[in-house]
Amino acid sequence: MTSSSSSLPHSSPLPLSQQLQLIKELQIFKIQGSDRRGRPLLRIIGKFFPARLVSVEAVKKFLEDEIFPDLEGRAFSAVYVHTEVNRGDNFPGISALKSIYDAVPAKLRDNLDAFYFLHPGIQSRLFLATFGRLLFGGAGYAKVKYVARLEFLWEHVRRKGAEMPEFVHDFDDEMEWRPTTVDYGLESDHPAIMPTFDSTVSTYSMRCIA
Repeated sequence: MTSSSSSLPHSSPLPLSQQLQLIKELQIFKIQGSDRRGRPLLRIIGKFFPARLVSVEAVKKFLEDEIFPDLEGRAFSAVYVHTEVNRGDNFPGISALKSIYDAVPAKLRDNLDAFYFLHPGIQSRLFLATFGRLLFGGAGYAKVKYVARLEFLWEHVRRKGAEMPEFVHDFDDEMEWRPTTVDYGLESDHPAIMPTFDSTVSTYSMRCIA
């Protein structure tokens, strides 16, 4: 998760209608299941994101038409699945992320209780520790909770109804055999000042059983 060279194009070789249909068919964004408090869950599958084929405008329109209306006036949680995301194919880029986030209505952002970031890599954590507050503001970034394994996610999200693609389960199984993997459960980065690559990012554990 680096570099803005893979940013979403402002135009696409596909007509807008086809871009919207592609986003819908891939089920990149889907409201399904709920968290442990019964709030609706927005699931986002990063690997499915066709960064080279859809424009920022298409993503904004899809969210405005298909997702935001169903969440309006309701507290909700979100799960972003980072499994197998790479910057060349499905990372939207810094400017695109900022533009998309800014398009989210303020009331909707306020109603987001937690943003669970599943299977974060070292690069993605460094990226967010450095740019998270610039992209999402202090209040928005404070809601990001890193989740290393599905078993920790299920402590906060109801497993029934929260469908995950098979490759997510496969990746999770592979981690059982990685001796260098740390199962840190659920964490949130909250340094007192804006971090830089030379600064130490403090973390505290927020793992709990709902």
